[in-house]
Amino acid sequence: MKSFITRLCVLIVLLAAVVKAQRPPEPYGVIPALRQLQWQELEMYGLIHFGLNTFQDKEWGSGDADPQLFNPAQFDAEQIVLAAKDGALKGLILVTKHHDGFALWPTKTTEYNITKSPWRNGQGDLVREFQQACHKHGLKFGIYCSPWDRNNKNYGRPEYLEIYREQLSELYTNYGDLFISWHDGANGGDGYYGGAREKRMIDRTTYYDWDNTWAMTRRMQPGAVIFSDIGLDVRWVGNEKGFAADTSWATFTPVSPDGKGNPAPGYSKDEKAPGGTRNGKFWLPAECDVPLRPSWFYHAEHDSQVRTAAQLFDLYFKSVGRGANLDLGLAPDKRGLLHENDVKALKEFGALVHETFAVNLAQGSEIKASNVRGNNAKLFGPAQLLDDDRYSYWATDDYVTTPEVTLNLKSAKTFNVIRIRENIRLGQRIEACAIDAWLNGDWKEIASATSLGANRLIRLPASVTTGKVRLRITNSPVGIALGDFGLFAEPNLTTK
Repeated sequence: MKSFITRLCVLIVLLAAVVKAQRPPEPYGVIPALRQLQWQELEMYGLIHFGLNTFQDKEWGSGDADPQLFNPAQFDAEQIVLAAKDGALKGLILVTKHHDGFALWPTKTTEYNITKSPWRNGQGDLVREFQQACHKHGLKFGIYCSPWDRNNKNYGRPEYLEIYREQLSELYTNYGDLFISWHDGANGGDGYYGGAREKRMIDRTTYYDWDNTWAMTRRMQPGAVIFSDIGLDVRWVGNEKGFAADTSWATFTPVSPDGKGNPAPGYSKDEKAPGGTRNGKFWLPAECDVPLRPSWFYHAEHDSQVRTAAQLFDLYFKSVGRGANLDLGLAPDKRGLLHENDVKALKEFGALVHETFAVNLAQGSEIKASNVRGNNAKLFGPAQLLDDDRYSYWATDDYVTTPEVTLNLKSAKTFNVIRIRENIRLGQRIEACAIDAWLNGDWKEIASATSLGANRLIRLPASVTTGKVRLRITNSPVGIALGDFGLFAEPNLTTK
């Protein structure tokens, strides 16, 4: 009897292990919300700066400019949206009110708004026209409404907070579903302030009562991510040069005024922001913002200084290719159009992105893994790496943390870009990997990477031609959940 009970216990343990192996891996660390997943999938979007500053050749207006200056005679939201779409951008954020306080929609909260301009005979709503153009052409739409207002007489006083929240409420209510509510840290200083013309400083950690202000966002736009320099859903990368650190974690524990890592926009330029925090308190992936020109607003002197397609492509690898998103600043000119040089750069850049990633040279390969979770190839096999679903995945047993997968490409393929994606629904798990190519009868390491996350792009210094490729996971604290593996060739390679 004792022997039977012992065998039964062993059998139960074995069956439990088998059942466990058929289940998905447990998530590792903090994981993204649905809105963060949807944001991550966009990869790139634009940030539009356009307003009274455009007509004054300024970056920051003081809040005293005459609204009559604003009259973009050829304004065409579709021209701007289509140029952005040609540039592979999947969304646009409109600066609906910059620090000068001039509102680009017919708000009830201030007289300093677009209805006091001659544009559209005082009947215009620039926010509406951008939102409709984005909707028409399949781009997501988001807003930035500056919390600092250098025109409003109540700025710095409790009354202004109610005005600002009402402005957000109007924007959240009247312009459809937003993908992002964007906030920066510029707060307080010299301004017009209703004629006072003085310097007003505020405590940026408490004045805006962000917990309750952002509660409005969650209630009124639940699908929108909230961006700020420290972040609530998305963190600022810490520079305006458009790149993240080479090792960049989606998790982050920011420096904060309460000492607990809770966000407060404008408080800190955290030196760890470019790289994040391994096993951080929050899921806070980075946004890399950079203007297409040297400045955020249009200046004619910069017409010859627009970033080239090659420069933008390099930034793409250093932002999107490091698990972040790229936020590209667009500046319409006084006509209300993107300048011809901007349009050209966007189109050439978009073509580079589309042509590079049009064909995954790894698809159709024979693929073998050193381990498959529970031997369940249907659910967790390596073939999941080659489908078009970034959330189907190759997984290993919990105890297998350094597996490898081999691809027989069936014929020699030439590539210089490697793409690897984890299924981040289960967290950012893998810490390092290496890629080998079969060259001259042996395996040769051609690349390595850290912090894979949502999207890791490796751009090789020279093209490689091979018939077999091997991916080795060299460091992971847990079993892996890898969603995608791809090999690609830049256009100059595909034409050889």
